[in-house]
Amino acid sequence: MTALELRAVSKVYGEGAAEVHALIDVDLSVDPGVLVAVMGPSGSGKSTLLTIAGSLEEPSSGEVLIGGSALSAMSRNDQARLRRRAIGYVFQDFNLLAGLTAVENVSLPLELDGITAKVARVAGMEALERLGVADKASRFPDDLSGGERQRVAIARAVVGERHILLADEPTGALDSANGEAVMRLLRATCQGGGAGVIVTHDAQLASWADRILFLRDGRVVDQTAPRPGPESLLTPGEP
Repeated sequence: MTALELRAVSKVYGEGAAEVHALIDVDLSVDPGVLVAVMGPSGSGKSTLLTIAGSLEEPSSGEVLIGGSALSAMSRNDQARLRRRAIGYVFQDFNLLAGLTAVENVSLPLELDGITAKVARVAGMEALERLGVADKASRFPDDLSGGERQRVAIARAVVGERHILLADEPTGALDSANGEAVMRLLRATCQGGGAGVIVTHDAQLASWADRILFLRDGRVVDQTAPRPGPESLLTPGEP
């Protein structure tokens, strides 16, 4: 079953002379195990695509399906529950809470979903372990490097049983070495059965994806599979 599907999705902001068409009839299908990179110039609709795919915004027209279920058929509470349980979002600026430790940041979404603090912490530690930052569990975000904060943000996005990972410029604040490490982690997450959509401006990092979607002025102008890149060196499950 397709993990994430957008069918003829459009998004319009404003009215009259101020009307802006952020997305126009966008189709996108992402199966489990697949990582899709979204590229395009500034203002092409990349971030809008992600927020709609993650149910953070509603499309003006079209349909979004998660695991075959249409979001439009769900109540807001059901959408919020699905978002907490199935969708992980990596924001460009990390969005870690400064007053919480790394493991508290990671386990918070589970606690908000009603899981006990003890069980949520165990799951949070497991996610940090997978991403190689379990030794930073008790550190606060301000005490972590940029690369470590990004790994914590990804751990928060994949904690629990989430199977859709959305990332908006996840390497934007990182140097090339850390950026490549993040892409390796995102790729490994998808190889483990997740479905991923990332926005990136870097063609070299996009080469880690299975497919690249190009947006311009809100429209999909091309979709292509990248040439064999560094991801081909990975063995299944390798981080």
